[in-house]
Amino acid sequence: MDVACSDHRRRIALRLALLAAGVALSGCSGGSISDSFPSFGTPAWFSRSEDRSALAAAPNLPSMEDDCPSVDIRGGAGTLSIATKQQQATANDLRYQLSFHRLARQCALDGTTVRMKVGVEGRVLIGPAGAPSQVEVPLRYAVVREGVEPRTIVTKFRRFPVALPPDASNVAFTDIEGDLSFPLPSQVELQSYIVYVGFDEIGDRNERRPPPKKASPRPK
Repeated sequence: MDVACSDHRRRIALRLALLAAGVALSGCSGGSISDSFPSFGTPAWFSRSEDRSALAAAPNLPSMEDDCPSVDIRGGAGTLSIATKQQQATANDLRYQLSFHRLARQCALDGTTVRMKVGVEGRVLIGPAGAPSQVEVPLRYAVVREGVEPRTIVTKFRRFPVALPPDASNVAFTDIEGDLSFPLPSQVELQSYIVYVGFDEIGDRNERRPPPKKASPRPK
């Protein structure tokens, strides 16, 4: 094997290992990667503000700044690795890996409905086996009421393409889920709400499968 090629593969494998270690550390922190990032912290996030008439009529409503549910990465869904083979894959079999970099969220009150906007920044890291010119990023957003029996309040799934230019070692991606809406609970209950974000490879695969063909009736 060419020495330069071998060195190149070792450098890529090292980057992948460092990336995986960084994600693991952020996942053990118990909090979100980032409460907000500057490009998302603008008034353009929402076209409407809180309903002031509703706030005046019910002054004890939760504050959408102080009580906005936090956002975090779903356990076990912080990275997604695609390899040339599914079983007993090594670092050299990796085609690409998806990971999160930063998360953000914002809340607005529309009458008795909480409207959340959640944004993610992530990265596609090219593996030694080489990635295609375009990959799909499957994301799952879920608002969950934590407790003894956690309950999913609302969930959204989206799959979007990311182009990978030739000779690129990694490519950043950004996504914004603009409307995670749910009925306004009590202030105490709202404090147990959390938004989870994660990669969901299965996602809409079952929905995208064509319906089974009906068997033609046998001639009599």
